[in-house]
Amino acid sequence: MSTSELAARVSERALLRGQFVLRSGKRSTVYLDKYRFETDPALLRPIGAALAALARERGGDFELLAGPELGAVPLVTALALELDVPFVIVRKQAKGYGTEKRLEGVYDEGSRVLLVEDVVTSGGAALSAVEGLREAGLEVDVALCVLDRGEGGAETLEATGVTLHPLFDRAALGLDVA
Repeated sequence: MSTSELAARVSERALLRGQFVLRSGKRSTVYLDKYRFETDPALLRPIGAALAALARERGGDFELLAGPELGAVPLVTALALELDVPFVIVRKQAKGYGTEKRLEGVYDEGSRVLLVEDVVTSGGAALSAVEGLREAGLEVDVALCVLDRGEGGAETLEATGVTLHPLFDRAALGLDVA
């Protein structure tokens, strides 16, 4: 499936119109409901393949994948299966029981990580994940996402030394169409 065909299918399934408050606190009349494509194997599978192609092209050298909870977990899982590369899940905060870790999974300090995100708006969730990965002694300087809403997230990440590569931009998914 071509990238443009995939964009059309994702948009058809997940693009909603109305009044929405984004995680960043911003208001929007369009919203990409990531769970509408992340929970559908007919879309998740080709998204995983497209992310794998993007990772091979722009991901740099990495030994490990990482995805922030909850939204990026299906994506990082699909990508790990495509690339046969292990991954960790980055919690918003360390859990208060058991191992009390912020990262779930097996990793070696100093490993190079490719971060995978779902939708990037201001970059806050991705930035928090980068901080968690770096606190654990992991190196991260590249992130992939399904959608960059073009609202400052790429610049926020760039300021911390992380380059964002989106699978789709706003226009590709029809977020700029009234």
